[in-house]
Amino acid sequence: MAIGSFFSSFLTRNNVFYELFDKVAVVVDVMGNLANDLSLEKDKDLQAKIIYQIKEKEKNNDELVGKLFIELSKNFITPFDREDIHELATALDDICDNIYAASKKIHLYKVDPTIKEIQELSAINRESCLLVSKIIFDLKDMKNMKQMIESIAVLKQLETQSDDVFDRTIQRLFDSPEVDAKEFLKLREIYSKLESVTDKCEDAANVVESIIVKYA
Repeated sequence: MAIGSFFSSFLTRNNVFYELFDKVAVVVDVMGNLANDLSLEKDKDLQAKIIYQIKEKEKNNDELVGKLFIELSKNFITPFDREDIHELATALDDICDNIYAASKKIHLYKVDPTIKEIQELSAINRESCLLVSKIIFDLKDMKNMKQMIESIAVLKQLETQSDDVFDRTIQRLFDSPEVDAKEFLKLREIYSKLESVTDKCEDAANVVESIIVKYA
């Protein structure tokens, strides 16, 4: 194989990973926005439509992450460590899985998605998903490294903020005489899934941070 052909093949294989990560990043951002829209929507029919859209986006994400893993198994040469690619893809997949799981449980348990605490967690998740998508887009050339590092720092702050909202909410449920055990379990499960979104966003940020340290 000619040297030019070899390098052309190398760049193509690397581009496949970046292209797939970019597509996943778009889905993460869209799902964060949809989940926030759900928390603001009073109309039950429109809520059902949003939940369906979230479900379809989660399917789309599964397909994209599956392609990433296939490319990882096929290609010896990768743009950064294979372990980092696997961990980043898994974290992004987990973000989408938790968003969908929360919306599905809201539907199954017939919980009002416009509860203040759901709105708070969803707003934090929307911001976290946007920041994750931005740092994924910037992975290709790392020209915006300062911005990436700043976004990672904000993501960690948002995760702490989400923890605080979750803890405060669970304490309030414990203390409320109006919330029976059944209602408590339903709400705690939904809040837990929403809080997990920021956990997984931080996981993705930590992988990107590791990549920056290794390759910047």
